[in-house]
Amino acid sequence: MKILSNLLEGVSILSSHGNVDVAVSSISINSKETKPNSLFVAQVGNSTDGHLYIDQALENGAIAIVYENEPKIFKENVTYIKVSDSHKALGYIANNFYDNPSHKLKLIGVTGTNGKTTTTTLLYQLFKNLGYKVGMIGTVVNKINDESYESVRTTPDPITLNLLLDKMVEAECEYCFMEVSSHAVSESRIEGIIFSGGVFTNLTLDHLDYHKTFENYRDAKKLFFDNLHENAFAISNLDDPNGEYMLKDTKAKKYFYSLKNNTDLPAQASFTGHLETKLIGEFNAYNVLAIYGTAIVLGLNPQEVKEEIKSLEPVAGRFQYIKSKNGIIGIVDYAHTPDALENVLKTITGMKNKNKVITVVGCGGDRDKTKRPIMAKIGYVMSDILVLTSDNPRTEDPESILDDMKKGIESLNQNKVYIIPDRREAIRKACSLSNSGDYILVAGKGHENYQEINGKKIHFDDMEELTNCFEY
Repeated sequence: MKILSNLLEGVSILSSHGNVDVAVSSISINSKETKPNSLFVAQVGNSTDGHLYIDQALENGAIAIVYENEPKIFKENVTYIKVSDSHKALGYIANNFYDNPSHKLKLIGVTGTNGKTTTTTLLYQLFKNLGYKVGMIGTVVNKINDESYESVRTTPDPITLNLLLDKMVEAECEYCFMEVSSHAVSESRIEGIIFSGGVFTNLTLDHLDYHKTFENYRDAKKLFFDNLHENAFAISNLDDPNGEYMLKDTKAKKYFYSLKNNTDLPAQASFTGHLETKLIGEFNAYNVLAIYGTAIVLGLNPQEVKEEIKSLEPVAGRFQYIKSKNGIIGIVDYAHTPDALENVLKTITGMKNKNKVITVVGCGGDRDKTKRPIMAKIGYVMSDILVLTSDNPRTEDPESILDDMKKGIESLNQNKVYIIPDRREAIRKACSLSNSGDYILVAGKGHENYQEINGKKIHFDDMEELTNCFEY
């Protein structure tokens, strides 16, 4: 149990009604999950308004309500706290409820369009292999030492986030590596969290359905670095057009990594081709530079880090490959942005001889429509055969999504472009068109093991489908 007044430390309170010294057993943002003696925080979301569910939260036992919009009736024996921003308030409340766990370990945030999952996962692998107790929070899975916990979204809500960090502190983790999404920054999910450092990977077109403009998206990423404290560090990709801009206003100590320019990271010579890794492609070279730089800034021995980097394993769904009995190479990659797709195809093109590259790709429904024709064009130009298909259509008509993609292709050459809405059939078609030595890229879903269609998640795994095709 926590005293409500203590939970409100750091919160911008406009007014209060009732006893602020009541004991609170838990905090909630979902009225259905609200328990007796809990604090319910009403938030205005993208699809619903938590203020509409205050009465349900009270019926389920809430004894305190944090809100922005004034309720019509103040009920007896209930404490009401009016705040200017309930999203920010929740961040501080969750921090206080779990005794500020981010203060008790070294939390490193990784942000950017592509490479967040790979960078955080490799950092987790690296530090764990070197004997440290370590946690990870990200898109695919959350980890506390050897234990795995389900990940619902890239950056959790503040309650889940602080609970995970608290468990890491209990498990004596010294480090945590965490993906930080632009949505999380915009929605104040990391409000009140103390980061020891931040890493920027790259910035390309994505999430314009949410942020509306590229500048808004960019500045959401930048805000993460703006909010780092002066004792933290910030590491950025100097080769990215926005690499320097990201750190322009940060108070943290600045570092840069680069494949093409001089950098000010320690052991600079190690950034010019002396790192050995199993990972393939220029995009992974940048990821490796990011983890090496982070490890060095955190004080690890450069030689030990370089030696351990040699054994780091590829991340599930990130340039994950399989080879058929007759020599066809299948690659599954999470590439769901134009830049990521181009980078993966550039890597495959550099590996092949005279063999074909067959690309299976779609675009998600209810998401940024502007990238659809761009991705189709990249797939068309950089592949010998292109198969356009579904990729989590969600509530959209798959045919409508494919129509948007087709706008990026000059000519629907029947020998080069196939339109197959059913993803399983699309993968099978790609396999049937391939010969020994050819490369099949199945892009967009990576580690995901489902298709989201009409609001329902149906089991679907790109690697499983490729494996099944190769066994025929």
